[in-house]
Amino acid sequence: MTKQDEIRARLEEAFAPTVLEVINESHRHAGHAGDDGSGESHFRVKIEAESFAGQSRIARHRAVHAALGADLMSEIHALALEISG
Repeated sequence: MTKQDEIRARLEEAFAPTVLEVINESHRHAGHAGDDGSGESHFRVKIEAESFAGQSRIARHRAVHAALGADLMSEIHALALEISG
């Protein structure tokens, strides 16, 4: 399973989002700091879920990071988040 697939699976399980896009942007950072050569180091996530309603931006980000888990987060150099509820 790719990291992109793993991100998608964990977020779907945790939040049952109405909108979820997981975009691998690693190719845009090839040769830059944080590029580990795997092609799976930089991601953008657009997610909308009812559970985010009423949460602050920081709380939303923390919830996503928790859902992804320390193991997966340690393998990702950059994660851009667009979260709405």
